[in-house]
Parts: sequence; structure tokens; C-alpha cells
Amino acid sequence: MNKIIETLKNIWKIEDLRSKIIYSLGLILIYRIGSFVVLPGIDPNALGDLQATSAGGGLMSLLNMFVGGSFTRASIFALGIMPYISASIAVQLLTLAVPYFQKMQKEGESGRRKITQMTRYLTILVTLVQSIGYITFLYTIASGAIVIPQFLFALSTVIVLTSGTVFCMWLGEKITDRGLGNGISILIMIGIIANLPFGFFAELQQKIGDGGGGMILFLVEIAIWIAIIFATVLLVKGVRRIPVQYARRIVGNKQYGGARQFIPLRVNASGVMPIIFAQALMFIPSLIGQFSPESALGRSLASGDYYYSFWYNAIFFILVVLFTYFYTALIINPTQMAEDMKRNNGFVPGVKPGRQTADFIDNILSKITLPGAICLGLIAIFPVFANMAGVNPRFADFFGGTSLLILVAVVLDTLQQIESHLLMRHYDGLMKGDTRIKGSASGAVGASV
Repeated sequence: MNKIIETLKNIWKIEDLRSKIIYSLGLILIYRIGSFVVLPGIDPNALGDLQATSAGGGLMSLLNMFVGGSFTRASIFALGIMPYISASIAVQLLTLAVPYFQKMQKEGESGRRKITQMTRYLTILVTLVQSIGYITFLYTIASGAIVIPQFLFALSTVIVLTSGTVFCMWLGEKITDRGLGNGISILIMIGIIANLPFGFFAELQQKIGDGGGGMILFLVEIAIWIAIIFATVLLVKGVRRIPVQYARRIVGNKQYGGARQFIPLRVNASGVMPIIFAQALMFIPSLIGQFSPESALGRSLASGDYYYSFWYNAIFFILVVLFTYFYTALIINPTQMAEDMKRNNGFVPGVKPGRQTADFIDNILSKITLPGAICLGLIAIFPVFANMAGVNPRFADFFGGTSLLILVAVVLDTLQQIESHLLMRHYDGLMKGDTRIKGSASGAVGASV
């Protein structure tokens, strides 16, 4: 306990770190306050039917979790930062498939600024489309809560939702620039954490109620949940180290090289992005269903009742595995790594520099990506198994999936930044010895956008 208090004091002593934390908390507070501001023309007391759509879990509950409950509160931040995530994914795919975007990406800082600007414009377009679908959904589920004429409500809602998403995007960028951590990732994490207490107490009430299994079963579930969190941390932080020897060079009176270093290849190099990619595709049927709420199929798609079906989770698992390979190939280039090592007089012991080194790295990367992809796919569908085991749907979403991976990745990334500030000022880090946090959490949402 004394160690924790001393660490907190050290964090507060560092003026730069203290200002970053206060600035980030201030913007997060603004974001949370905005999530409770109801859209113009909505009676908040008549939103019972809308809030009931996420009470039973499913895809709608997952979407509501990502925006911190704003979706079912008909808030001005109802769409949250999700349109920006969708736009970012689309732009990343374009940089892989379209030569114009590939050339722009190689232009350095100016090219990145152009891509960022295009992402912002695409975010506005995606928000406009999603806001129309959300309005249709509101008229189907909670038409009694709308107290102004239809045309006026539709026009004002499109403007307010689009402005709300752009404002959330601005908040995220400001946290990244002047605060602590990746802003977009932190906003999503805050939304997820905001729903955790409600899911926790819903599960507790279910277990201590009649026929719920009692407190012992609840404690067993918590133990399993903690074990899944530990396994997720191992997956996020696990690396395969490739030894690299650098030739010794003498320049003047100084000696360079001659030391052995390591290339850390992550078991899950793609982070949370494969699940984000796959989840974005799996949200498409629900979005389509919001535009046709009159039909039974449209209502079923909009409600996301298929979330717990076998085929949904089978397809979701396969997509996560495929996107893991795709995104790993996108961000890691063994040929470039081999060329960089050769140019700096580095070599892998027992492997010839050049092409053989590239093949060696690619072979190891393929071997560690397969178990990483399978583990990532299993974590993605764990909430379904938890629901089948009798866990409350609101709490089952935290047993894996995108929510748990985002929480783990963002928390580790933020703790790593705090650790770096402490060590740079010659303070003890958050942990000592081998338990010290090493490296940033790869794949935090928006980190590579």
C-alpha cells in the first residue's frame, strides 16, 4: 500500500505528467456529460422501450456499450466515435488496395495529414448515413418519445448527431495531442467501463436471486473472468524474440556494434484491429435492418437477435482469424526488416543476410500468428459461451470480445506511458523487476489510424 501511495505522489510531482492527466480527465468528463444530453425533440421519460432493446444483450447491447450507453439514451453522442472507426478502417483498406493512397502514405508527414483529412470527411459521410438509420430506428422503437414534427426532428437529429460525432473525434484527437494515451481508444474504453458496474450488479442480483446459484457460483464466475483477463494480457504482451548480432565497427577511438539485440515479434501483432474489422462487417446487417423496420426480417436484423446464433459466431471467428493474418501482413514486412538489418551490419546468427533472413522471419511470424489468431478468435466469441453458461447478457459481454481486448490494450498502453514518464525522471516505475511493463500495447483502437 505504501508503494502505491509513493507512486501516486511521484506521478503528481511530475508537472508534465500531472497536466496531461488533468487535461485528459477534463475532456473525458465533457464526453461523459454529453452522453446524457438527450436529442432535441425527445422526451427522456418515454425511452423505456429503447432502453429495453439492450437489456437482453445481443448486438444492440454491444453497440450501446461502445458509446457508453448513449445509444439507448438517445443522446447527442448516440453514434459516438464509431463512425470515425468505420471511416478509419475503410481508409486503411484503401491504402492497401489503391495505388493513389499507397503513394500518399509514403509521402511522410504531408501524406499522413492528407489521409487524416480524408478520414475526417469520410467520417462525416458515414455519420450522415448512420444518423438516418438511427432516426428510422427511433421511430420504430420509441416513436412515443418524439414530441416534435417528423421533418423537423429528422433534420435536427441529423445535424446534431453529425456534430456530436465530429466533436467526439475532436476530443479524441486533443487527448492524443495534449493528454495521456490514444484519445480515440480512451473514449471507447471509457464507454465500456461506464457499463461495467451495471453488468456486474445485474449478474450479482441474478445469482443471489431465487434459483440463481448463490454467491459461491458468482465468485467462481468472477475467478473465471479474472483468469480470462490474465490470458488476454498474455496474448497482448506475448512476444517471440529473434536474436540479432551486429558486427563490431571501430570509428576513431570509439567502438560501435558487437552487441546482441533482439527483434520482438508479437504473438498478436495486429492487436485488437482484427476484431474491430470483423465486428464492423458484422454490424452491417443490423444497420441495413434499421432502414426497413416494417418487415419482420428488418426488425430481426435491427435488434441483432442473431448475435448468439451458431452461424454468426462461426463467421465472426473465421473473419477474426483471416483479418489477423491480413493486418499482420499489413504492418510487418519481413523483407524490409531484413534489408534494414543488412544495411546496419546486423544478422541473425546462423542465417545468411538478405533473402534467407526475410524467409526466416516470415516463417517464424507465420508460426506464431496462427496460435495468436486462434486465441484472438476464441476471445472474440467467449461472451457467447458465457451467456450459454447462464451469465447475465450485460455481464457476459465483458468475458471476452472487443470490449475486453480494448480494455486490456488501452490500459496497458496508458500504463506504459505513465511508466515511461516515471523512469525518465529517475523514479521507480509502476512495477519493479521482471514485472515491469515493457513496450506499448499494440493495436489500441485508433493507434494506427
